[in-house]
Order: sequence, then C-alpha cells, then structure tokens
Amino acid sequence: MSLIQIKDLSFSYPGSYTPIFDGVQLQIDSTWKLGLIGRNGRGKTTFFRLLLAQYEYQGSITHEVAFRYFPYPVANPEKMTLEVLQEACPHAEDWEFMKELNLLDVEIDRLYLPFATLSDGEQNKVLLAALFLNENTFLLIDEPTNHLDDEARQKIADYLAKKQGFILISHDRRLLDVCVDHILAMNKASIELQQGNFSSWYLNKQQQDQFELAQNEKLKKEVKRLNEAAKRTASWSNQVEKSKNGTTNSGTKLDKGYVGHKAAKMMKKSKTHEKRMQEAIHQKEQLLTDVEEIENLKLQPLFFKQANQVLAQELVLSYADKIINQNPLNFTIQNQERVAIVGKNGSGKSTLLKAILQDSTVNTTGLLKISPQLIISYVPQDAEFLAGSLKKFTEDKAIDYVLFLAILRKLGFAREQFDKDVASFSAGQKKKVLIAASLCQPAHLYIWDEPLNYIDLISRIQIEQLILKFQPTLLFVEHDQAFQQKIATKIIQM
Repeated sequence: MSLIQIKDLSFSYPGSYTPIFDGVQLQIDSTWKLGLIGRNGRGKTTFFRLLLAQYEYQGSITHEVAFRYFPYPVANPEKMTLEVLQEACPHAEDWEFMKELNLLDVEIDRLYLPFATLSDGEQNKVLLAALFLNENTFLLIDEPTNHLDDEARQKIADYLAKKQGFILISHDRRLLDVCVDHILAMNKASIELQQGNFSSWYLNKQQQDQFELAQNEKLKKEVKRLNEAAKRTASWSNQVEKSKNGTTNSGTKLDKGYVGHKAAKMMKKSKTHEKRMQEAIHQKEQLLTDVEEIENLKLQPLFFKQANQVLAQELVLSYADKIINQNPLNFTIQNQERVAIVGKNGSGKSTLLKAILQDSTVNTTGLLKISPQLIISYVPQDAEFLAGSLKKFTEDKAIDYVLFLAILRKLGFAREQFDKDVASFSAGQKKKVLIAASLCQPAHLYIWDEPLNYIDLISRIQIEQLILKFQPTLLFVEHDQAFQQKIATKIIQM
C-alpha cells in the first residue's frame, strides 16, 4: 500500500478564464477501488491526463505507483493479440495472460488471432487483463463498458470486483455498485471523496442536498425577519433621539441623558440584529454551491391515430448480403409503448433500427409495415461526426434555438459552452446535443440508439424521469441495465 497525494492542484485550459481545478487537496490509497463520477464537462478525463502528466499544472502530485491508462492505445491492431498484450505488459508470462483471460471468459485461441478481429468486448477484456498484470501500477480506467452488451458488461464488472488499485470513470450505476469501494465526486464547486459505492453516495447526496435546501429556506426567512427588526429598531432609535429637545405632556423638559441612553440602547439592539443577519447571510452563502438540481425536462410526443405504429411479421434482416437474424421477428409497436431491443453485440439491434428508419442499406424479407404518416425522431449511436456551431446545428435540424439551449442548460451545460465549436465537446456533451435536439422535435415515435453512452449519471436520471412522465412511444437500444429495466414496457429479443 502507498499513497497518491495531490496538493494545491490547479489547472485551466489555455485561453479559458474558468479553472477546471482550483487548489484541489486529495489523498488516495493505492489499494482503493475508486469510482470517479460527475456531470459531463466537469474534468474527469482531464484529471486522468493530469495524473499522467500530459498537461502542465500548478501544485503537486506525488506517487510511488505507476499510472497506466485504459483504453490502452494499440498501435497496430493487425498484430496477433498475444503480441499486443506483451506490449501492454512486457514482463508477464503467457500462462499469466491465459489465467486472466479465463477469469474473463475469453477463449484462449483469441491470443493467436489478429487483435482487430476480436469483438469490442473481447478487446476491452484482454487489454484490462494485460494492464492489471503490470506490477506496482494504479490503473486509470475510462469507461470500459461503453457499447458493450449486457453479458460483456457483467463479466467486466465481476472481474473488476476482484481487483484493486484503480480509478474507474463510468456512468453505469450497476458497474459502480458492484466494483468500487470509494467514490470521488466532481461536484459543481468541490471535489468530494467518500467511502462506499454509487448507491450509498447518491443516497447521502440526496439527503445533503435536501438538508441544504431546507436550511437555505430557513435562513432566508431568518434574514428577512432580522432585516425588518433592524429597520424597526433603527427607526425607533432615530425617533427617540429627535425627541431629546422636546417636552412632556405636562410641559416639563425631557431628561436628555435618559433619552440619549434609550436611543443608544435601541441602536445597539439594531447593530446586534444586523450582525446576526450578516452571520445568517454568510451561512446561507455556504449552502447550495454543490446542490445538483435535477431540473425537469419536457417532451412533445404526438399521438398516432392507428393502433400500430410499426408491424413486423416473419421479418428477416440482411446487410451487405449477410443475413442478420436467423429467427424471423414478429412484433408490434403501439402508442405509448417503450420497446427495448436487446441482444449481444453484433446481433442486429442497430440494423433493426435502420430498417424501421427505412435505410436503403438494409434489406428485409417478410412484412415490415410503417405508416408514411409516422413522424420519427432519431438519436444515432455515434455523435463523433458533430462539428460547427450550435446555432448552425439547430438551423440544419430546423429546431428552436432558444428551446434547444434551455434543454442543454438543464442537462448541465455551462453557458460558455454555447459559443464553442461542437467538435471540442466531450463525448458525453456531444451525445447530449443529439438528445436535446430530439427533445425539441414533436414525434409519434422516438428511436434512440444507445442514447446514454458517455452521459453522466445525473442526466441519466433526468432522462428516466422525463420518459416516465411524458410516456412517449419509444424504441431504444441501451445497455444500462438500470435504465432498461425502469423504462422498457416491452422487449424485442434479437
């Protein structure tokens, strides 16, 4: 065991007036299994790059362990998988690789195939295995389960649960609950380190936010009461002071000393009220800096006049002359149904979505009936193609620019992001741009292909609440098990 000590860490990107980190103090045990969470754009991946000394920063980071980053950059994917692993961990023996792959349910013969021929899940598994075999290392694991099917996610979760000495960036609640013992949360105004998994952290976070909101309301009322009391006392003091040269009802002169003493006493009381008010204001300013407001999103689903929006009977899909599903599909999608397409990677989930979108690259046999009057809003799986200004994006999509920006604000975007090129956004922010566009579009059917990839946990909860409230007709592919189980009313099994 050794310590990773971070002292007075400050960093901001060139040309930016807003620091990503400002005087951060952290002490991390190198045996911890640490989950790193926070809204998109809060600096999670930047934190990894600072640990890897890829950026210049102020402060100090001291450590006795070597940091290694996942995903490991494979220079030549055409090499045999065993060669790639030997590059990632030069000191490991072949039998050690085999032992680790056995834990991950990867066939040993994969070692002797070109790395590029392995599935995404297999590639992630073998690279994780190699990196964990390096001695005296602390892994920085960046979203290892994106795009992976449920089975691959579960294997990686089980594997990581048996390991120690890593920081894991993930937006998968199940994964974080299974395999971490500490949470490092990048909040709005602070960085918080807490023992436990995501569920325990989130429960504590909700309780703390509720306490601060209640305390804030209490202090607001106290400040108002003290302000009014101070004004009344000051007014009485001035009136008494003015009466020093007056007379009583019997015509005798007032005792100036007594009146002055009474005025001073009132003024002292006013000053006491003012001091207490300033203390209450100071307490109030310390609250709400980290409260995560899960603002309500809105949607405008349209009701389709026919019973079935989509009808499939004995449907077989083919792509590039390759039959995708050997077992014909039979299903309907009706108003307000939320239909999840599930299956292993490569089983044809995205191909089915493309068929319903009437993509000409997908061929079908059997019946696939889609009304020409059906209005569809589509969120594609990939968001990397996005570039240019948000204004131009909304013009191309023919959506309301002001409404679009309002949705992005609710999804955690800072206003300064709006003037930047979308190409500079993080992967999660790009995905939010696509989702915000879809939310601006009134539609009969919303088709979302892995909408939550790279999207932070708070935003996932917002989107869940939105769907449950407005009950749109939704056809989706999503590997986040918690989301899938909460949202889906019907399953199409590929």
